Amino acid sequence: MKSRTVILAVALVTLASSALESSALAQSPAPSPLLTSDGRPVPVAPAVIARSPRGVTIRATRITTPLKIDGRLDEAVYEQVQPITEFEQQDPHEGQPVSERTEAWLLYDDRFLYVACRCWDEHPERIVANEMRRDSVNLRQNDNFAIALDTFHDKRNGFIFNVTPIGGMLDGLTTDERTLNVDWNTVWEAKVTRTDKGWFAEIAIPFKSLRYTPGQNQEWGVTIRRTIRAKNEYAYTTPMKPQWGVAALFRASAAATLVGLEVPPSGRNLEIKPSAISRLTTDRLATPAVSNDVTADIAVDVKYGITKNVTADFTYNTDFAQVEADEVQVNLTRFNLQLPEKREFFLEGQGMFLFGATGSGNPPLPGSSPAGGASDAPTIFYSRQIGLSNLRAVPIIGGGRLSGKQGKWSVGALNIASNADQAAKAERTDFTVLRLRRDILRRSAIGVIFTDRSVSTVAPGANTLFGVDGTFAFRQNINLNGYVARSETSGLTNDPIAYRGNFAYNADRYGLQVDRTVVGSDFNPEVGFLTRLNVRRTFASARFSPRPKQNRVIRRYSYEGSLNYETDNTNRLQSREAQADWRIDLQNSDVFHVEAFRNYERLTKPLALATGVTVPVGSYGFSHVRVAWAPGQQHALSGTVAFDAGQFYDGTKRTFSMNARYGLSRQLGVEPNISLNWVERAGSSAVVKGTGARTTFTMTPQMFVAALVQYASATNTVSTNLRFRWEYQPGSELFVVYTDGHDTLAANGTPSLQSRGVVVKMNKLLRF
Repeated sequence: MKSRTVILAVALVTLASSALESSALAQSPAPSPLLTSDGRPVPVAPAVIARSPRGVTIRATRITTPLKIDGRLDEAVYEQVQPITEFEQQDPHEGQPVSERTEAWLLYDDRFLYVACRCWDEHPERIVANEMRRDSVNLRQNDNFAIALDTFHDKRNGFIFNVTPIGGMLDGLTTDERTLNVDWNTVWEAKVTRTDKGWFAEIAIPFKSLRYTPGQNQEWGVTIRRTIRAKNEYAYTTPMKPQWGVAALFRASAAATLVGLEVPPSGRNLEIKPSAISRLTTDRLATPAVSNDVTADIAVDVKYGITKNVTADFTYNTDFAQVEADEVQVNLTRFNLQLPEKREFFLEGQGMFLFGATGSGNPPLPGSSPAGGASDAPTIFYSRQIGLSNLRAVPIIGGGRLSGKQGKWSVGALNIASNADQAAKAERTDFTVLRLRRDILRRSAIGVIFTDRSVSTVAPGANTLFGVDGTFAFRQNINLNGYVARSETSGLTNDPIAYRGNFAYNADRYGLQVDRTVVGSDFNPEVGFLTRLNVRRTFASARFSPRPKQNRVIRRYSYEGSLNYETDNTNRLQSREAQADWRIDLQNSDVFHVEAFRNYERLTKPLALATGVTVPVGSYGFSHVRVAWAPGQQHALSGTVAFDAGQFYDGTKRTFSMNARYGLSRQLGVEPNISLNWVERAGSSAVVKGTGARTTFTMTPQMFVAALVQYASATNTVSTNLRFRWEYQPGSELFVVYTDGHDTLAANGTPSLQSRGVVVKMNKLLRF
């Protein structure tokens, strides 16, 4: 254990020293008075935007009097500084001017970057704005105004800030133009007003909330977008391809160049967030059982900016009591499900530790099957392995993280210690991850990763892993990616290697993807996630997506076929899935989707689907069809409703699923999540259920209460999770959380209590 600690300490010191030594050498090149560093013309005052064949340039304007952030836009500066008005459509009419007049301003002073907009609308009654809760995924489906800032001007990564007509706020980080982390939060402010002519917004982003290269004069990348949901229209300040979809906001390589910024010098960049936690706990499944146990504790998180682009984070006695419970999922496969990370400490800087990214970067279309084209490629770093064991939370002692970018190098180092926990059958364990990436070419990168778990879960001693990956982007539609990784675990030496290669071409009219993944029989990434061992997977898909001309109802058709073929490492067939898709995208953002599947599965051990329904060992071929409808957010009911029916192994299965939102008002919404599965085989039948509903009432964008009630027939449990969150000051929060779980098979017919807890947590952000 000492050697691993020394290795991490040396790595941290080396990286920090390198950052400090090179910070003086990493000054941004001073742009020419007439041209930017990438050869674009600089707007000459009073102009604030310039266009040329090389791209778009936007000039930020310094102001001497701080703005009052109230959403009114009534200060004199809005008359004195020209607005940005040249927005052009990405969709539905590529290259055409935005259909509703839009004005935007980029201003700054010594502390803040200000972004303001006037989003005029001839039919304000059509504005879609039915969600206020901060960082809700539904905000992206409302009318919104968004800005992406590529502060390193590396044309790869960015900060996202998004505001809606009723003040909903969303912020996030984008990585390699592919991945959006909306769970990243920082300190910023936004206010909105509405009139009978549209809606106006003002945003203030402290420079302290951003990371950028040293030097007073800056060149950043900037993308500004307006979404008009009633028309399913996206308009940008720079040309964007329709095939990029909503992920066009991530395309830092297509962004405008932002000039004119004079950023403040680096301060201490120190943030301290102490927390106080009090809890009342009942756990009848623990050994020994606990009843109404009262405890109190304190925790602290520290963030220190070593430079403006390299940050160290430290956490002690970390507590995640405020995190929402996982949603119930029905699993009728023979493999484990990978659940999303929700804990703030692991979400921040998550993109720095991504390894082996593949695909085009576009999110799946609404209505798509969640299993379509699913991959068995291992996840090399999966942070939910830390602090969780046997579905129980394990106390985290503390740890640290270093992340940032220095020139073309991206670095990440993480070390977390979790404590022993008898109920979870977990030993005290140190988790270490080291990540290093080097930008090459225009939008490509190569990198290495090292992971270490001090106590293996399957063998004596530690578990380690080393991997090398590369992500290569050519033009704007072609991606070629891959990795190779090797694990080391005592006694597991027979083929402990995994590798993957992926090619993706994603144009608007055509798409093609080819993927090859091989996982050795003893590959064991214990700080990662593995679906299956001893597998060779070959996947290929082709898509044709024509857009009918002048059709007022249908925007796009999509026809796609794919084949997934998986064998073991002796080339014996294990799984095969042929899939045909037909999809219609309507002009109003509704999606209608039909999929047909032909499957083959070879079971090496019985598969229990439900009580009394078990599929025996054998080989099975079966077919089924799935139909889905995904209404757009402008409807009171939005989300996805699907029905799947057909053969299932040697029986049949019918599935009704709904993952939706019903907006009762701007503040109140109900989100049902339903999966009902009727399975039959050999005269036996069962209904496998996973149902739940989240009800959210948002008082202000900074305050909400949410209740999540769920039932799972597989475990015969009913659970409740009630959360109140109030951001009483920017970055400072109060949480009150109630949870319980009941067994529905109690002998007397009344659900019996398994666990219950009440937690009050309060933190305070101190910035220096």
